[in-house]
Amino acid sequence: MTDRPQAPQTPLGVYDRPRKDRVTGVEVVALVLTILWLGGTAVFFLVLEPMGMFSNSGGALQFVVILLAIFMPVAMIWVAATAARSSKVMREESRRLQTAIDAIRQAYVAQSQAAHEVAQPSVAKKLEEIAAAQRKTETALATFSTVRQATAPRPAPVAAPAEAGTDQVALPLGTPPEDMAPPLATADFIRALNFPETAEDKEGFAALRRALKVRQSAQLIQASQDVLTLLSQDGIYMDDLRPDMARPEVWRRFAAGERGRAVAALGGVRDRSSLALTAARMKQDTIFRDAAHHFLRIFDRTISQFAETATDAEMSEMSDTRTARAFMLVGRVAGTFD
Repeated sequence: MTDRPQAPQTPLGVYDRPRKDRVTGVEVVALVLTILWLGGTAVFFLVLEPMGMFSNSGGALQFVVILLAIFMPVAMIWVAATAARSSKVMREESRRLQTAIDAIRQAYVAQSQAAHEVAQPSVAKKLEEIAAAQRKTETALATFSTVRQATAPRPAPVAAPAEAGTDQVALPLGTPPEDMAPPLATADFIRALNFPETAEDKEGFAALRRALKVRQSAQLIQASQDVLTLLSQDGIYMDDLRPDMARPEVWRRFAAGERGRAVAALGGVRDRSSLALTAARMKQDTIFRDAAHHFLRIFDRTISQFAETATDAEMSEMSDTRTARAFMLVGRVAGTFD
């Protein structure tokens, strides 16, 4: 058992309120410039006494000009000092904010890694349960096939040739087992597309056995099982998806051969992680790509026949099965609804 990774330590003082310095270098420089300017103006107006240049002007105008000459540069000096100090404070705040963001990001990564390590045993357990259920299904199907072969009618013996010189023998024509099986009920077909819920789902296994007697439904179930097994390797399970359900008339349009925007509602899977993982698997894994395209072809052919006799309620029930959800996910990735 691995130790849970610890969250990164945040430097002390990162989240503290910044302290304002009483006197900084900017204020010292501004104060020195102010004193120098005031001293210079005092020398200029008091010692040199350049009052003759204002003798023709009024006293009020002379007073205003003197005030501007003395205090305007001082005001500009302190405006520049204030701007410089504000810029320094903003740089410090930006540095502190960046440090805090980095610390939060590191803590999130550590937490995600810890959650992933905790989730791995549950994923492995779920995969083991699916494998056990699959083995039970295969065992039940094998038993059913053995019983069916034992009870199947044997062909009639070959009749002896009427003449010794005849080279060919008349062979009896047998009926395929698929034609002898009763037609599959719609409820059993829908239940089989959803697969058994648990290993104790007797009704689900019974419907699955009846569906496997019919060749076309058996092909669809096998193709769906292959795709679901491959998707589960990436942690994608149909029970976790909550797609936007399309109306029955949209499914009927698809069954009738319409494509494009008319059936775009069938791609109702919005889970970004599942779509991204499936798209990456489609590009990189040739086995998954072949299985996905085979599944899409079989589903397309089967749904076309199913829509001819199914009601709207049955179409809605079929669209909520695990096989239909896998079709929505894989079909959207493959561009079937574009």
